[in-house]
Amino acid sequence: MDNRLPTHLWVSAHIRAADAEGVAMTVMRKGDPSRGTVILKLNRLDRTFMVLVQAREGDGERLFWSRGTGPDPVPEADADAYIARQLRYDPDVWVIEVEDRKGRHWFEGPVR
Repeated sequence: MDNRLPTHLWVSAHIRAADAEGVAMTVMRKGDPSRGTVILKLNRLDRTFMVLVQAREGDGERLFWSRGTGPDPVPEADADAYIARQLRYDPDVWVIEVEDRKGRHWFEGPVR
């Protein structure tokens, strides 16, 4: 049995936590409210971006973030193109933009 929170509640909790620390987080696209995968578009506020994609390993309980656009920051057009390709494969995806100069993603799980 899967005891994870529905995606919409999980995302809302993280948005509130980031907001309390003065970090803007915006839902750019709502996916499936219960089970949608999350894509994070990290805006470093220096005209560079990174895209992280939610993934799970092993028993499905260990969350990590895959570097969708690679290890280095990219221009916004490249980040948006990557996200558009992912939406063609999975229309239930959530897209969250995080504006953080430090490039923090604010969700649990390591970046790989």
